[in-house]
Amino acid sequence: MGLTLKEEHLDFFLVPGGLLLMLGYHLFHLHRCLKLPDTTVIGCENHNKKAWVRKTLEVAAKDRGQAITVINSSISAATSLASISLGLSSLIGAWIGSTSHNVFISSNIHGNKSLSVVYIKYIALLSFFLVAFACFVQTVRCFVNANFLISMPNCEVPASHVEKEVIRGSNYWVIGLRSLYFATNLLLWIFGPIPMFVCSVITVVLLHYLDRNTAPLPQFKTLPASHNSQKNGKEMTAVTSANDRRERSDTVEPEHLASI
Repeated sequence: MGLTLKEEHLDFFLVPGGLLLMLGYHLFHLHRCLKLPDTTVIGCENHNKKAWVRKTLEVAAKDRGQAITVINSSISAATSLASISLGLSSLIGAWIGSTSHNVFISSNIHGNKSLSVVYIKYIALLSFFLVAFACFVQTVRCFVNANFLISMPNCEVPASHVEKEVIRGSNYWVIGLRSLYFATNLLLWIFGPIPMFVCSVITVVLLHYLDRNTAPLPQFKTLPASHNSQKNGKEMTAVTSANDRRERSDTVEPEHLASI
């Protein structure tokens, strides 16, 4: 007796296959981040952020305005992504409560078109958007705490405390982005299991290329004080020269008009 693969059975093979492919890659990437962080982009970024925190805390609290601006930019980006995730979750939740699902039971979609599978698509997609929202909110919390520590006046803040908050916020950011990647694949499941599986394969190939780091980790060295003073002296000289030229032009112009 030969087995015939019906169209309704595609969802039971391709969708779990695509999800397992994505999950397997991220477990492999997590192993690399923990054991060989130098070979991953995440490990390189964490190395740079730790160096940034150490160099930031070497200056006085009143001179850390640029560092606070960097943290605020990260907070704004995380807030925007959290708002987008929450908005899409609300839209999907409202769609689940509605009674019109004809767009997902179209004859042009290959796969299982039963109402129960449609609800599973909705709930799975909603779950990943909610996970992304929660992760971005935690990112904002960690960066706000790091902002408080960096801007604390008349106090020597341990660098390990600030590094912990910055790295933790970055990890939540990464998890939120990966949840959006999963949500994108599940979004294509609405149009059938075949687009979802193809998107999973393409996503894994692209992430495997983008997550690798082949360059050596940069070593950051503090510039000598003479270099900074020389640079500031050149800037002051340039400003002084510009002011002198402006003053000479202001004095020459009235004499020229008087002679006329």
